[in-house]
Amino acid sequence: MNAFALAVVLAATAVPAVSADRTEPLPKELEGVGVDEKLDAQVPLDLEFTDDLGRKVTLRDFVRGDKPVVLTLNYYRCPMLCTLVLNGYIEGLKALDWYPGGEFTSVTVSIDPRELPTLARAKKQNYLEEYGKPLADRGWPFLVGSAESVKRLTDAVGFRYTYDAQADQYAHAAVILVLTPEGRVSKYLYGVKFEPATLRLALVEASEGRIGSALDQLILYCYHYDPSTGTYAPAALKIMRFGAILTTLVLAVVLGSFWAREFRRRSVA
Repeated sequence: MNAFALAVVLAATAVPAVSADRTEPLPKELEGVGVDEKLDAQVPLDLEFTDDLGRKVTLRDFVRGDKPVVLTLNYYRCPMLCTLVLNGYIEGLKALDWYPGGEFTSVTVSIDPRELPTLARAKKQNYLEEYGKPLADRGWPFLVGSAESVKRLTDAVGFRYTYDAQADQYAHAAVILVLTPEGRVSKYLYGVKFEPATLRLALVEASEGRIGSALDQLILYCYHYDPSTGTYAPAALKIMRFGAILTTLVLAVVLGSFWAREFRRRSVA
């Protein structure tokens, strides 16, 4: 790995990436690289791309309003970081009983406008073989597009990257995005490892209750997303409230049963 790729991987995989009070400058290769979180921002759904089968499509073809969407921004010639991100994503998916094309949709977009559908198809086949769930083929398109379409999409979600002409590589952050069924940004998940529980709760939250069990909804109520760690952590206040409500219900049932028995005893007497 050359120095450029190593610098990108080391910096982009840090979570949190850089503390707010850090004063030393970033490496030159990473100037302008990062993520400006735009929660609830609407992804432009009419942007045109080409899918891995060479068909002209728009994002609206995959963001239809019925399922949450996982959006990954990579490029297919990436020598290291993109592979780490997608491999980490797949490892997280393997532990879920949900899959792209089932409960949610996954969309991967190349940030390199020079890449062609044939390369996108080859990369997709590699990742699907690793994933091991053939049904995901129809629910996980790998897209390429013009510089204008890519720029409008990345600007809309705050994904900043740079191109190094000497190395012929892109510097970018290690992040995946979770969108609502309508295409609004719900979560940014950082790093190259994505815990199954984090993926599941992020999808449940983005779906606004359209997927997930009652237990998922209960767990989501008791947890909040911590962007500093990229995971869901217990929400103490919510847990205390839930505990108080549960305690009250238990007491009500116990006392109600006692009073009912006492009433029957007195009636018989």
